[in-house]
Amino acid sequence: MVVRPEDIQHVGEELAIKWDDGTESFVQLETLRRCCPCAGCKGEGDIMGNVYRNPNRALSPQAFQLRRIANVGGYAVQPIWGDGHSSGLYSFEYLRKVAEAQGPERE
Repeated sequence: MVVRPEDIQHVGEELAIKWDDGTESFVQLETLRRCCPCAGCKGEGDIMGNVYRNPNRALSPQAFQLRRIANVGGYAVQPIWGDGHSSGLYSFEYLRKVAEAQGPERE
């Protein structure tokens, strides 16, 4: 069963997520950005198993400033960051994994 967010709010330096199973998650914006799943950040593989990604670069302070977050269909959210980066689509399942990896959820 896939858990879905009922509400997502940007609160200070965190993204607060209320899940439909009654739990809440609070994800640090820096963690969210560093976990960006786009091909440029995480890379993409070819048929031979080679992974290609953009060169590593230092992220500016604007990279961790969330400008807005958009819903994508009924399966994902798309953060728009202060440095203009917006290609990461966080499926609800992936967003939950990022939240769980950061620490315990709150009920």
